[in-house]
Amino acid sequence: MPRMVTITVDGARILTPEGSNVLEAALEAGICIPNLCHVPGVTPLGACRVCVVEIIENGRRRLTASCTLEARDGMVIEAHSENVMRARRNIVELLLAEAPNSRAIQDLAARVGVTECRYPMRNNTCVLCGRCVRVCDEIWQSKSLGLVGRGPSRRVALPFDVRPDLCKRCNNCIQVCPMTITPCPGPLTEPAICARCESQTSMVENIPDTCVMCELGRGFQCARWQLKGLDARA
Repeated sequence: MPRMVTITVDGARILTPEGSNVLEAALEAGICIPNLCHVPGVTPLGACRVCVVEIIENGRRRLTASCTLEARDGMVIEAHSENVMRARRNIVELLLAEAPNSRAIQDLAARVGVTECRYPMRNNTCVLCGRCVRVCDEIWQSKSLGLVGRGPSRRVALPFDVRPDLCKRCNNCIQVCPMTITPCPGPLTEPAICARCESQTSMVENIPDTCVMCELGRGFQCARWQLKGLDARA
């Protein structure tokens, strides 16, 4: 039996196994922390920063990604403070500018209340979340994909852009990619949220910190949906 620790998230005391991360502990307890790059069962990367929370230690506050934050006994976390929500909305706004026609990003934007974007639209097909790379490496042990380059030239690629013999052609890299979700059919002529996506937030308007297993979570492959799938297969 793993040692259990107690953390406090948004005032709720949560008992979770020592060594688990704050994001999964909060989701298991029904507290909604939006996320994009996290995949249960693989090493957290903290690439997207959408799951940012505020940790309070010795009277000081600092923002950090909850997926890479190990739960420690007595830890106090705020997942929906004013600072957190401001940072989270700005992060999602940047993602929306990067890939405005992505259903996953539109769903995230709707969930955190972003309805328009102040940044130039780039319309990329990859947001470098690293989900495909980690699943290929850790679950399928193929190591056929990697993140190469730096800065604007950074991308996901095959070794020397050639499919290696170790590739199992399982297509799991495609299945876990949030960019391959069928795009929203609503009109989108600029980096903003269409009425179809925005209407899905009605169920959570009064309970922004509560996970209600909304369809938006299914759309961007929120870790809560994945954890539910893992529980069903157990």
